[in-house]
Amino acid sequence: MSSTLFRTKKVEQSILDTEEPEHALKKSLSALDLTVFGVGVIIGTGIFVLTGTVAKNNAGPSVALAFAAAGVVCALAALCYAEFASTVPVAGSAYTFSYASLGELPAWIIGWDLVLEFALGTAVVAVGWSGYVQSLMDNAGWELPAALGSREGADGFGFDILAAALVLVLTAILVLGMKLSARITSLVVAIKVTVVLVVIIAGAFFIKGENYDPFIPKAQDVPPGESLQAPLIQLIFGWAPSNFGVMGIFTAASVVFFAFIGFDVVATAAEETRNPQRDMPRGILGSLVICTALYVAVSIVVTGMQHYSELSVDAPLADAFKATGHPWYAGFISFGAAVGLTTVCMILLLGQTRVFFAMSRDGLLPRFFSRVHPRFRTPHRPTILLGVVIAILAGFTPLNELAALVNIGTLFAFVVVAIGVLILRRTRPDLHRAFRTPWVPFIPILSVCASLWLMLNLPAETWIRFGIWMAAGFLVYFLYGRTHSLLGKRSETTVDDVLKPPPNGETP
Repeated sequence: MSSTLFRTKKVEQSILDTEEPEHALKKSLSALDLTVFGVGVIIGTGIFVLTGTVAKNNAGPSVALAFAAAGVVCALAALCYAEFASTVPVAGSAYTFSYASLGELPAWIIGWDLVLEFALGTAVVAVGWSGYVQSLMDNAGWELPAALGSREGADGFGFDILAAALVLVLTAILVLGMKLSARITSLVVAIKVTVVLVVIIAGAFFIKGENYDPFIPKAQDVPPGESLQAPLIQLIFGWAPSNFGVMGIFTAASVVFFAFIGFDVVATAAEETRNPQRDMPRGILGSLVICTALYVAVSIVVTGMQHYSELSVDAPLADAFKATGHPWYAGFISFGAAVGLTTVCMILLLGQTRVFFAMSRDGLLPRFFSRVHPRFRTPHRPTILLGVVIAILAGFTPLNELAALVNIGTLFAFVVVAIGVLILRRTRPDLHRAFRTPWVPFIPILSVCASLWLMLNLPAETWIRFGIWMAAGFLVYFLYGRTHSLLGKRSETTVDDVLKPPPNGETP
C-alpha cells in the first residue's frame, strides 16, 4: 500500500497530459504578464494595513527590517519555486511539483492545503475590499442597508453583497480568458503601484528625523500566554517572545509575512505561459524583488511621517497624511487600496482554480472539472463552482479569525517545495533545468528552517484548525482520490499487460 501512496508522476507524463485537447490550457502569458500578476497579488492589505500594526506593536521604525526579513524568507522559497516552475511547467504549482518528487499522497496533501489557502485568501480579501468600498461610499453620503453591508456590523441576518458580487464578477473574467485577466490586472496594478509611489514620494517631504529615534525601540517582554491564541512555540517551550528590540523585528516578520503571500500563485500559471522555462523565474523573482523594495520604502516613509506609537492600526498610510494636514492624500490612498484589492482577489481565485483543475486532471478529484471551455480554453467548470462557493463564503462568514490559516497553508507549501527540490535533484538529475536553485542543498534547507520558524510563531489555534482541514483531506483521498487516480489506473493497466497470459498458451 505504501508504494501506491508514494508513487510519483513522471515529469514527462505531466507535460504530456497538458497536450490533450480537452484538457489543454491556452498559452498566452509573457514574463511581463507574470510579473504583473505577482505584483498584483502581493501588494494588497499588507502594505495598506500591516505597516501600522507591526510598527506600533512589535518593531517601531525597524518595521522596515521586518519586511526585509520576511522578504528574505520568501526569496529562499522563490528560488525553489523558480526551479520547479521552469522544470515542470504544468498548472498546479506546489501540488504538481510534489507529485513529481514526493509522491501521490504528499501531492494530495499539499493540493488540499492550497485549496484552503487560496479559497480563504480570496474570501478574506473580498471582505476587505468591501470594507474599503463602503468607506468610500460613506464619504460620498451613500450607505448600504446593514443587512447587505459588512457581515460584522449586521444584527441577525447579514450578507456582504459587495464581497460576493466582486468574487462573481472576477469569476466571469477568469472564465473569459487569461489574456483578458492579464490586461485588467495590468491596468489595476498600474493604478495600485502609482498610489504606492505617491505615498513614497509625497510622504518623503513630510518625514521628521526625530520620529526615527529610537529606530529599534527597547525590548519589552510579552506576558506568557496560556490560551490557544498564544504562539505555538510559546506554549511548547514556555518561551515568551519580545516586542521591540532585535527579537521584536523577527516577531514582526512573522506577522508581515501575510503581506508577501501570493507570489507562489505565479507558479500556478506555468502551463499558460508561452515560454515557461525562461519567463517563470523572471516573473516569480521579479515580482518579489519589486514588492519587497516598495514595502521597505513605504514603511520607512510612514514611520518617518508619524511617530510609531501614534500610527493608526486600521489605515496607517491614509491617517499619517491626515496627521500631517493633507487629508486629500488619505482619500486617494483609500481609492487605490480598493482598486488594488481587486487584483489580489482575482489572482488568488486564479490560483485556486488551477490547483483544483490539476488535481481533477489527475483523477484525484472528479475528471468532470478538468475539461476546458471549447472557445476560451479556460477551466470554466471549477472556476464557476469555486467562484460561487467563495462568493457565498465571503458574503456570510466573518473571516478575520481564519485569515491566519492562509499563512500556515502558504508556509507549509514552502516547506514541501523546498524538500521537493532536494529530492528531484537526487532522483532525476537528468532533467533539463532552465533555472537552477543556487547553493543546493543549503538554500532549500535554509528555506525549510525559515518557514518552520514562522509557522511556530503562529497561534496554536491556527494549528488545530489546520489539522482538522488536513484530516478531512485524508478522508477524501482514501474514499475517492486513491481509487480514481489516473496514475494508479495507468500502473494497474501496465501490470495487467505484463501478467496477461500469452496467446495460444505459448510460453512467454
